[in-house]
Amino acid sequence: MGDAGERAKFREMKEGTAQDWAIIGGEYRVLAGGLADRVLDHLRLLKGDFGGFPICRLEHSLQTATRAHRDGRDEHYVVMALLHDIGDTLGSYNHPDVAASIIAPFVSDELHWICKHHGHFQGYYYFHYLGMDRDAREAFRGHEHFDACAEFCEKYDQAAFDPDYESEPLTFFEPMVRRVMAKPLASLYRMEETVEAAE
Repeated sequence: MGDAGERAKFREMKEGTAQDWAIIGGEYRVLAGGLADRVLDHLRLLKGDFGGFPICRLEHSLQTATRAHRDGRDEHYVVMALLHDIGDTLGSYNHPDVAASIIAPFVSDELHWICKHHGHFQGYYYFHYLGMDRDAREAFRGHEHFDACAEFCEKYDQAAFDPDYESEPLTFFEPMVRRVMAKPLASLYRMEETVEAAE
């Protein structure tokens, strides 16, 4: 992966050959295979980042996922809960979008929607203290996943700032992240299925 090994020869994509794309496809598979590791590494960047909160952002993520897990949610839900704020460091103005984009290929439409919109729903608990509209979530009232997102924020997200709560460590969730991210449910870049369909 990276600079080592054989590389494609084209200078413009329209000059590419089947051999070029076989090289790139092989490299892509290696890169995709390491996705869970890179996601977990990025999640670790949240450790020690308090941002004024009672606990650091990593602990909040662990606590949210732990609460969901202990409540009997399935692995896809728990992984969404774990990663819902992973965008905090790169998407200061749109962190839910960042997280939702990362998990989109691996979760249901409902879980993707919850992750993407949790910022509006979480705002119910504090926006009014910042001069913002705490009812911003009402713009989504009537959407089929409205109640599910409200429930996620009420039961797991807004409740996960307790310094005395004993969360599971990240190592507990790592196998779940690896299983969920092992194979996308939907993606433009699912080459194996594309090849099989063409045969």
